[in-house]
Amino acid sequence: MRKSALPPCVDVHTRVLVLGSLPGERSLAAQEYYAHPSNAFWWLIGEVLGESGLPQQPYEERLPRLLEHGLGLWDVIESASRKGSLDTAIRDAEHRDLTLFARSLPNLRVIAFNGKSAAERGRRQLGGSNPAGELPWALLDLPSSSAAHASLSRVDKLSIWKRLQAYLA
Repeated sequence: MRKSALPPCVDVHTRVLVLGSLPGERSLAAQEYYAHPSNAFWWLIGEVLGESGLPQQPYEERLPRLLEHGLGLWDVIESASRKGSLDTAIRDAEHRDLTLFARSLPNLRVIAFNGKSAAERGRRQLGGSNPAGELPWALLDLPSSSAAHASLSRVDKLSIWKRLQAYLA
């Protein structure tokens, strides 16, 4: 079954853009980023932003809070065929023009990838690793917030996710 991503959550003040791969079944059904209760995204980002109560807020209040901190969300895949929610099941992906999109964000400082699949696909779209600073923003790989990525604890993931704070200051 073909799945399509959610619209971007960004504005002209976005300094940090967190890109996932493609929303899972629960997120698509709810039309909410990171809707599955076992996904640690809202806890991680709440801790990064110093807003530990963020996960308990209604979804429609969370997105404006992200934007107030200069943080945006989107996905590297526009649409794809996928049975279930695992990134490994993604087939026939239609990718976005991330470079064009990122260039439309005048204050963007870093593009952070939520998980290995998002990083691999997103870096390919953006031209690789940016070794010589060829892009006007940094690229940062983060461990997936998904519970399916269980090789790191939430606390270990948070220590890496806190690298975003330098770009939000």
